[in-house]
Amino acid sequence: MATTSEPADRLTAFGNQLVDVHLWLREELARLREELDSFLSGGGRPRNLRAHCLAFCSALTRHHTAEDRGVFPVLAEAYPALRPVLDELARDHVQVEEILVRLQDLLDALPSEPRTELDPTEARRVRGELDGLVALVESHFTYEEKKLVAALDELGTPLPEEFALRDLTGR
Repeated sequence: MATTSEPADRLTAFGNQLVDVHLWLREELARLREELDSFLSGGGRPRNLRAHCLAFCSALTRHHTAEDRGVFPVLAEAYPALRPVLDELARDHVQVEEILVRLQDLLDALPSEPRTELDPTEARRVRGELDGLVALVESHFTYEEKKLVAALDELGTPLPEEFALRDLTGR
């Protein structure tokens, strides 16, 4: 099993890095959902809802871009049998990006003043997009982890910096 060196002489397998990134992204998505639930239930728009959504969307996009441009080509070269899996995951990335754009547009259109009357139709659209994102991301992460962790752990090639959790979170 190949590993990579990180600061403080900590060794982390690539597959574990993938799971760590996915766990952090899942936590951030859950926080975003909580903030949105609070707003949609009349709690007023949290000041950081838009910023949190932008940060989450950006982190998820960077992670998927690192996979599409760096990790997936390396895996496809080393494990040709994974190509259909990698193609499916790349298609998921496109769908996730489309939802992120629609969700951001909907959030941008929400009233910014606390206690402003929220159109129930808009609330349902926002909730629907976020629910769709949660379902797709969870399915995507689970499938990716199931199919790729062992291959990543065997890989001896350094992965792109953007793949690491520390590059998404500053940790």
